[in-house]
Amino acid sequence: MKIITNAEINKGYQHWKEMFESNEALRKEYGLHVLAYGHPKDNENEIYTVIEVESIDRMQEMLKLPEITKIRTEAGVDLDTQKFIMLEGGN
Repeated sequence: MKIITNAEINKGYQHWKEMFESNEALRKEYGLHVLAYGHPKDNENEIYTVIEVESIDRMQEMLKLPEITKIRTEAGVDLDTQKFIMLEGGN
């Protein structure tokens, strides 16, 4: 399943990007594959990711890990603003 995520960040895009990229091993362990990420042209304080997950349950399990919460908050993600859009169709 493909998912678009969106959230506001408060420590700058470059900081978030470095933290996000450094977390690839844990995402792979839980079956999450990053297809794309970025921000709107005029707003570096809002990020989007497009991911493909092998299992929604495994993704939710990963998101509940204290270390993931810590990494995401240290990256500047405002967890209260995050949104997940489940996509249908496509390849």
